[in-house]
Amino acid sequence: MLFYLYEQFGADFLLANLFKYLTFRTGGALMTSLIISFIIGPWFIKWLKSRQKDGQPIREDGPQTHLISKRGTPTMGGLMIMSVVIASTLIWANLHNSFVWACLSVCFAFGLLGAMDDYTKLSKKNTKGVSAGQKLLVQFVIAGILSWWISTHHGSDLRYVLTFPFLKEFTVDLGVSFFLFASLVIVGASNAVNLTDGLDGLATVPVMISAACFGLVSYLVGNAVFANYLQVHPVPGSGELAILAGAVIGAGLGFLWFNAPPAQVFMGDTGSLALGGLLGTMAVITKHELVLFIIGGVFVIEAFSVMIQVGYYKLTGKRIFLMAPIHHHFEQLGWAEPTIVIRFWIISIIFGLIGLSTLKLR
Repeated sequence: MLFYLYEQFGADFLLANLFKYLTFRTGGALMTSLIISFIIGPWFIKWLKSRQKDGQPIREDGPQTHLISKRGTPTMGGLMIMSVVIASTLIWANLHNSFVWACLSVCFAFGLLGAMDDYTKLSKKNTKGVSAGQKLLVQFVIAGILSWWISTHHGSDLRYVLTFPFLKEFTVDLGVSFFLFASLVIVGASNAVNLTDGLDGLATVPVMISAACFGLVSYLVGNAVFANYLQVHPVPGSGELAILAGAVIGAGLGFLWFNAPPAQVFMGDTGSLALGGLLGTMAVITKHELVLFIIGGVFVIEAFSVMIQVGYYKLTGKRIFLMAPIHHHFEQLGWAEPTIVIRFWIISIIFGLIGLSTLKLR
């Protein structure tokens, strides 16, 4: 919206020229999200508590301490995150950019699906919301449509191409199977973040770290000079996603103020599905899908811990971990919740730095 000021008045007013710079608008989006979150957060939590008398249903088969420490805490805090991210992006981004609309669309659609899941859990007063099969079907339909939309706005040389970290020129043309691959990335990222969101603040900071990394990636690959210098495949227009990344960081910081242990509110599936889908979409747009597996290493570990646990149990009737996802395994070992959360944050920073190193190590 404010980019419009540059388009209309940039030639006449020097101050309006500020709005053409991605760095300025990214900072503006971050601060806008943060300030709005601080302002509406207390009111929003109060409103959620008035609607959710018993708070989020707690897993009976989960850590027994959660039945006491987390009972009564409202969920669906992701509505605040999603609304703030969308509003801030609409204010600061160039709304002529198709990639921005692709990211906002997946954020809204996956957030709406997550809200339906959270609402179903609350209304039934148990942890069984929308069935996994129904959620996956809807997610793949949405992701498939968006993958097609994104591919139509990529240049012909990148439309169906899979690029590889650490390699300069090597690519694989996936053809129409690109749609399936891209959908798997978006849906997988969404559900991996959802599985990670099991302790106070555990998913919030890794999401912000991943958003910061992909904000930088999108800025660099969207700039032909930087892309050529780093020998990465340029994606014209992708730089505008840095503004969306800034909005996610600001909204995440604002939400973390209320989600830090002991949490006053949970993001729920509303936030985790929306944010995960958003990260996956940014990876697909910037052609750094495989780098997402590195930058989002914490999410990958959490998801694989569940897959390994379920698969091994079906084969042998035994468990590898004391409880899955893996953060519950450490709880069962006696680790304090803040210890687990902060150590996972540290690991997330390490993965983020490794992921960013792929931009230069080629």
